Amino acid sequence: MLILRIILLIIIVFFLTMLTQIGGLVLIIFLLIYKKITTPFAQLWKRYTINFLFFLSLYAIATFVIVPPLAKLSGRVPLPLLEYQNVRPANKLTCFLNRNYVKEELKEIILVTAQQINKEYPGTVINYLDASFPFIDNFPLFPLLSHNDGKKLDLSFMYQNALTGAKTNEVPSFTGYGVCEGPKVGEENIPEYCRENNYWQYSLIQKITPQSNKSKYDFDEKGTKRLIQLLVAKRKVGKIFIEPHLKKRMGLNQNKIRFHGCGAVRHDDHIHLEL
Repeated sequence: MLILRIILLIIIVFFLTMLTQIGGLVLIIFLLIYKKITTPFAQLWKRYTINFLFFLSLYAIATFVIVPPLAKLSGRVPLPLLEYQNVRPANKLTCFLNRNYVKEELKEIILVTAQQINKEYPGTVINYLDASFPFIDNFPLFPLLSHNDGKKLDLSFMYQNALTGAKTNEVPSFTGYGVCEGPKVGEENIPEYCRENNYWQYSLIQKITPQSNKSKYDFDEKGTKRLIQLLVAKRKVGKIFIEPHLKKRMGLNQNKIRFHGCGAVRHDDHIHLEL
């Protein structure tokens, strides 16, 4: 029984570490101190509830108070949890899971770009998706294994309300991923090519993401194109990944805008930006 509990603990610590980077360590600290801090309850449900809330409190303190200054020492800073200078997470869980850390130069690029696009499209918000964890180069941000050094960031496309045609700062999925602007008839169909060549993971996120909101949003081609143009003009930006059919559709011919390869996942649901 003890061996099974140890194995289960190792699995949970591993899972929390892969999901949040610091969650496994916080759990170990919690297990070392919780009996000295929490009040024992006869009812099992009360005991579990209090312990769970205590763990969440420890995790929140670590995430929002302890980690940011430590991460800055290693050259990474968090993107904002709340909307700041027209930049925000598409999903606040990104910040709670410590997946919103970037190099300071990359944060500055996003904030400046948000100011620039607002001069042309007032009220526009840049929704960011996954960035990197706060610590350790080459520590993978599962399942985005290349997001491991603070130099990569995914951004949402821009959208319009399908009913009114008005610009919206909302995104069509809970995570910001998985609702794709697929190839039209006659356009290069890389997702189909990758599927035929046995890259099963290429469209996996689309397959597991609910598509119920897709009809409510239209891809804002003009706004997304302008966002990419502003980003690609930044000297420190090294690469931008989008699907080839969107690059051609939007008339983007800069060499920095590239195809990411079938070994990754499809990029007709977001923009991948890296230094």
